[in-house]
Amino acid sequence: MLNLLFRPFVFLHFCLASLLVPVQPALSHEFWIEPEKYQVDSDGSLKAGLRNGQLFKGARLPYFNHRIRRFETVQNDNVTPYAGRMGDMPALVIENLTSGLLVALHETTPDLITYENWEKFASFAQTQGFDDIQNRHNARGLPKSNFGEHYTRHAKLLVSVDHGEGSDRAFGLETEFVALQNPYTLAVPEADSPALLPVQLYYKGQPRPHAQVEVFERSPNDTVQRRLLRTDATGIVPIPVRAQHRYLLNSVVLRPLEDNANAVWETLWASLVFAIP
Repeated sequence: MLNLLFRPFVFLHFCLASLLVPVQPALSHEFWIEPEKYQVDSDGSLKAGLRNGQLFKGARLPYFNHRIRRFETVQNDNVTPYAGRMGDMPALVIENLTSGLLVALHETTPDLITYENWEKFASFAQTQGFDDIQNRHNARGLPKSNFGEHYTRHAKLLVSVDHGEGSDRAFGLETEFVALQNPYTLAVPEADSPALLPVQLYYKGQPRPHAQVEVFERSPNDTVQRRLLRTDATGIVPIPVRAQHRYLLNSVVLRPLEDNANAVWETLWASLVFAIP
């Protein structure tokens, strides 16, 4: 059985050749920023919620500042810290908008999950692309039950304001996706043919090579598909995208945690959300 130790508001946790795979809900617990509208006018407002769930669907979480390590918005390359009110839902509301590509950044403080048995942790790790987890765990002489994992979230959202022109870049999140082309100005066929949006994955400021990337694609009729891709030697992966679809990218860093009384592993979850007009 899996025990979650969490704050009251937390409910859970190709290569051009791609693979469509079934989702395993018990092992999926993505975190992302989801706007009410992906394209907004500068005389309007942006409203976006923090979400935690699976298959690009999940519970909307309120703003709690003790759970936030970093929360910022970026307009025309001007980075502005964001502060809401305790309990705000949606957690992000911006009234003063500037034309261009708007970026929202969110990093959480660490939280803890405790595994009572090995199978749950091994299944989670393998789902996230860490097939060598048993050898890594055994090499450290770790117990097979009642051990903990710390996890943090590193989320990014791209929204178009008016024309939506501009570019994404690395903003120094501990792990983050960077869209190398603007999804709102990308040339995409109107028919159901995909274009390729290149995205680069970073960890500690450096490109992260050969890492698994989950792509959740939501169609206009609200159905969702999960696709597994992998970054190349430079941390880049081309994402097949279609017009009028919305996307959530997810990738996990799994690293040892030493000298901690509660946890022996640490995961860092990177996410990126955007839409294709």
